[in-house]
Amino acid sequence: MRARDIMTSNVVTIGPEADIATIAQLLIDKNISGVPVVDAAGKLAGMVSEGDLLKQAGLAGENRRSWWLRLVSTPEQDAKDFVKAHGHTAADIMTTDVVTITENTVTTTIARLLEENRIKRVPVMRDGELVGIVSRGNLLQALAGHRDDGPAAPTADDRTIREAVYEALQGKGWTSHAATNVIVTDGVVELWGWVETEAERKAMLVATEDISGVRKVIDHLGAVPPGT
Repeated sequence: MRARDIMTSNVVTIGPEADIATIAQLLIDKNISGVPVVDAAGKLAGMVSEGDLLKQAGLAGENRRSWWLRLVSTPEQDAKDFVKAHGHTAADIMTTDVVTITENTVTTTIARLLEENRIKRVPVMRDGELVGIVSRGNLLQALAGHRDDGPAAPTADDRTIREAVYEALQGKGWTSHAATNVIVTDGVVELWGWVETEAERKAMLVATEDISGVRKVIDHLGAVPPGT
């Protein structure tokens, strides 16, 4: 499998000017642990994670680092650390040296990048544009998915179905959570994400079943209280 087969396409993003409280509320509302920062031109500028926010929450005063860290630090690094600890916007606290992948990056490489860089998600880029994001959860969804009667890798038809499912679910008034992920193998569609009502679940299943080429729909959707 490749990134394009498992990535979340409808990515939630923020601008560099987003304030800390807004970012924290967004992570809670969308049930995500990190969010890409894009500039006015739509280019990826950085990433803000739960860890970045928690560093702020734990710093009422100066962070007391180990004596050996202070020895090897530089004034420039100390200044950067101060901004991350006391900044007010995404631009202040975001990580700018972001690890990225392409749509064709295989899942084994993605898993290795996440492990080596100790990160939980990686943006997917196409010609400099952000087109998706792959998280640890997406990789686990692929591993846990239905593979009994299908090939190990999705086909071109499967990818066409995947795009059709996203299109069928996007912008509907009855969808409550944007972070739905779709994995398609041999015409078998797996829906991952969250719903707030059983009516919403049924609508998503029916919309998916109506798509040409879909042989079966597997429901992995979790239930959360309305407004979560």
